[in-house]
Amino acid sequence: MAFVTLKRAGAVAELTIERADKLNALDRETLLELRAAIGELAREPARVVLLATAGERIFVSGADIAAMAQMSVEEARTFSQLGHETFDALEALPSLVVAAVQGAALGGGCELLLACDLAIAGEKARFGQPETNLGLIPGFGGCSRLLRRVGVGVARELVYSGRLIAADEAQRLGLVQRVVPQAELRAAARSWVEELAARPPLALARAKAAMAAAESSDARSAARVEIEAFASLFAAADTREGLTAFLEKRAPAFRGA
Repeated sequence: MAFVTLKRAGAVAELTIERADKLNALDRETLLELRAAIGELAREPARVVLLATAGERIFVSGADIAAMAQMSVEEARTFSQLGHETFDALEALPSLVVAAVQGAALGGGCELLLACDLAIAGEKARFGQPETNLGLIPGFGGCSRLLRRVGVGVARELVYSGRLIAADEAQRLGLVQRVVPQAELRAAARSWVEELAARPPLALARAKAAMAAAESSDARSAARVEIEAFASLFAAADTREGLTAFLEKRAPAFRGA
């Protein structure tokens, strides 16, 4: 893969976009490579995926504007559909996905982190959906995911205004969960994903599925998903280990089974 790399180390996979000379902009080829890597993770899941990008100033600058400037209506429709399919596949992974955001996450970059479960950012990171500044709207799922993440009113204001927000405001709004000093981002992100990877993976996957159902369906349907996910865990060795360890007042040893 030219622009996307996938590396595994034990229970953790690191998925990296490496297009720093183009500010990690998402063109068709990069999205196709990202979708292929996500497909590999779907076939052989890691417990936790760390999503990162190359460079120090930019997480992802957005979709490739030079490419978009030449698009017809049909080409734009196909491009948007590819972005949706790629980010939907990322969101659907059973693994927890943590984005490490070192710099600006704009447009498609903000949409990319919205498809992740969690995000950690350097203190100099900036976030926004500035597409309306170009006479466009978010095209990779940003309208719906941003609304679900930060609420209707805030999402409307950010999309309509194209305003960029700093890392501390992004944390207050729930767009990211942790903000750390810029120099500590990589180490802090790896420490966090290792901590999450030590958690019981079946329970985390079921929790992710139940919360996804709560976002996308009515309350009764979401409750049914939660009930079945809760009950299914009682067939898991990790659940028995967790319950027994609690009663025996010791640390559990989760094995992912």
